[in-house]
Amino acid sequence: MDPLWEMVFSWLRLTELDCGLMLQPWLRDIRRNGDRDVIKPGVRMWSVLAPLGPYFPDLLTPPEGALGLGSALDAIRSTPRQRLKDEFRLLDEVRPTPGWTRPVAAGDGASLLELTEAMARYHAAVVEPYTSMIEEAVETDRVHRTGVAGDVDGLLRGMWPLMNWRAPVLEVQYACDRDLHLGGRGLRLVPSYFCRGTPVAFADPGLPPTVVYPVHHDWTWQRQLASGRRQEGALAALLGTTRSAVLAAVGAGATTTELAERLGASPSSVSRHTTVLREAGLLTTERQGLSVLHQRTLLGSALLGNN
Repeated sequence: MDPLWEMVFSWLRLTELDCGLMLQPWLRDIRRNGDRDVIKPGVRMWSVLAPLGPYFPDLLTPPEGALGLGSALDAIRSTPRQRLKDEFRLLDEVRPTPGWTRPVAAGDGASLLELTEAMARYHAAVVEPYTSMIEEAVETDRVHRTGVAGDVDGLLRGMWPLMNWRAPVLEVQYACDRDLHLGGRGLRLVPSYFCRGTPVAFADPGLPPTVVYPVHHDWTWQRQLASGRRQEGALAALLGTTRSAVLAAVGAGATTTELAERLGASPSSVSRHTTVLREAGLLTTERQGLSVLHQRTLLGSALLGNN
């Protein structure tokens, strides 16, 4: 998990009309319990620094993010002045930036410190409280993609359909047509919980080659289900085999149709079981457009040993 990339993508998920059903538990908790005095100015900050579009400064997501938030923020504060000037100039050409970015672009130490402190506050409000959830999804994605062999070739082949590995070329579904030659350099693959759609790379080909890609959220429920099987006997005796399977398959959230596909059952059958689980206080159900989203309550998670 790279904290800076997660922050960049998280503000987009907070502001779009449909952030995806699997992210609804996070979004709902943010809206109910989040620190608005931190989140609202944080979203405004990121909307300036990393707007939706063709470019945002690479310096905001330094490779040091692999070492943690502190190392990443130190790297941002240590950015050479010429690089700050060049990348903020490119950003201003894409979308005019407000006056508060000028001292940052000029390399003013106090302004850079203020900026990184604001980033840290945003991270503490939007990303950090959900670290265990994010790390579980990232680890599940990694295990699923690497397969049994666990080697690099297996990992790259497991990136399909986001990427197509045709040794020695990795073809990536990307927003624009470009070629990146490694020239003997390694490639860093960064799974992201909040990334959606296509992978993202640095704009500057001279930086360490990096591809950030969205994790496959639907795999997380499979891992939770497998973990829940350790308690399957006791839980099935309490709820019944089918209802215990439905409760486990909900994962971080699922629609009736998704549950039916996961369990190989009919939507009508799943709907009957979710009704019973909801009335027992183990699930909540909320309409999302034409679908309904089922989520486990704290009690439901506790029964599965996921609390």
